[in-house]
Amino acid sequence: MSSDALVGAVDQGTTSTRFLVYDERGTVVAHAQAEHGQRHPRPGWTEQDPEEILLRTRAVIDQALREAGLAVTDLAAVGLTNQRETTLAWDRASGKALSPAVVWHDTRTAELVARAHTTGREAEVVRRTGLPFATYFSAVKMRWLIDEVDGLRAAAESGSAALGTIDSWLLRHLLDAPVHLTDPTNASRTQLAGLETSAWDPELLDLFGVPAAALAEITIDPGAAAGPGGLPIRAVLGDQHAALLGHGCVRPGEAKNTYGTGSFLLMNTGERPGSATGLLGTLGYDLGRHGRTYAIEGAVPVAGSLIRWLRDSLGVIGDLEEASTLADTVASTEGVYLVPAFSGLFSPHWRADARGVLVGLTAATGRAHVARAALEAISHQTADVLDAMDVEPAALRVDGGVTRSAVCMQAQADVLGLPVSRAASRESTALGAAFAAGLAAGVWGSTEEVRGLVGTDGEWEPRWSADRRESERRAWKDALSRSFGLA
Repeated sequence: MSSDALVGAVDQGTTSTRFLVYDERGTVVAHAQAEHGQRHPRPGWTEQDPEEILLRTRAVIDQALREAGLAVTDLAAVGLTNQRETTLAWDRASGKALSPAVVWHDTRTAELVARAHTTGREAEVVRRTGLPFATYFSAVKMRWLIDEVDGLRAAAESGSAALGTIDSWLLRHLLDAPVHLTDPTNASRTQLAGLETSAWDPELLDLFGVPAAALAEITIDPGAAAGPGGLPIRAVLGDQHAALLGHGCVRPGEAKNTYGTGSFLLMNTGERPGSATGLLGTLGYDLGRHGRTYAIEGAVPVAGSLIRWLRDSLGVIGDLEEASTLADTVASTEGVYLVPAFSGLFSPHWRADARGVLVGLTAATGRAHVARAALEAISHQTADVLDAMDVEPAALRVDGGVTRSAVCMQAQADVLGLPVSRAASRESTALGAAFAAGLAAGVWGSTEEVRGLVGTDGEWEPRWSADRRESERRAWKDALSRSFGLA
């Protein structure tokens, strides 16, 4: 470990972008954050402006460094982490965006997914990639852009247009070089790359109709391609892969859950891909000489966004703190269950035909019961994922905005029947990106060393009896079944 080394992290998320600088102890010494907009041109569609994302990214880098009295040259390395699966197209030469960014939970590709199911090749695709046919992944988004954006098909086939995920878009601009790069974790979420090979699969490209000429080079060290004015980006990880490392889950069987817009539970499975019914086989991370590991993932599209929905769409709460305070005034939901299947259900159910339901209402139901039902819904969805895993962790490590609610974390422990441990760093995603970059640059010497830097600042033990847990889980599953087939 070098002395007084500083490592930066760009964390480009679904609703905002952060830039943080860490010292060699993993302590934050600089931080800036800016939100970006979301567009919903049709029901189920979510788009973002790539140019706005780039503008916000540059702004937070400049702000954090300026306020800390630092320069880019003071950084030993920078890590980049990003919202996965969000997909766009741009001109390779100019770097100008040719499409909006189609966000990971967008459902405009439902017809393409239905068409993919008719091929009878889903089992083969799952075997190759770990991923089922779903609107979630990037391959169908790329195909939709090719089909719908004027002139893009020819440009993609000739290689003059680039198709990629947010990491590739940012690397094109932040490295100060006309490159088209991605890393193995983001590539693994496109459904176009082999899970074990981390290479584009020609048969999958043919299946989805995506030309190889438009795709990025897959690399674990983008810094080798940086121009003279570029950021020293030494590592890239998709957000949930970065969070796995940021929690120090570097040993098989260790698991973390990140509660952001959605919630994403990953369990380290070691050197071989794992599998579980309804869950995703995924690459955990590839750190070159510091190791490559796999994970099982359960992806849930609605977690923190459920609180925003209660605030913005229903107007029944002001924020997470108010939801927690209200929920804490009642001992239970009194039979009220809220299933937030606003754009279908992901892991482990994979029901694109599901829609949200609120059941069990009586004349006595009040805001407090709905608030508690929302916090417990976040917890039940996590329990659905863990139920599908063959191995139960000794404890669940958690991070993300929702973990600010002690009421929700207690509900999580109660519903799971497991201890819940909150990371001392609420920004585990950014911390993991910094760890990856610092490992590449020699700031830290091993994954075990960075694991030792991860602390906790809250722990919750289960309080529910086994009988109550069983009863509540049974009632949740009944409510869940009522969401099926509504689309």
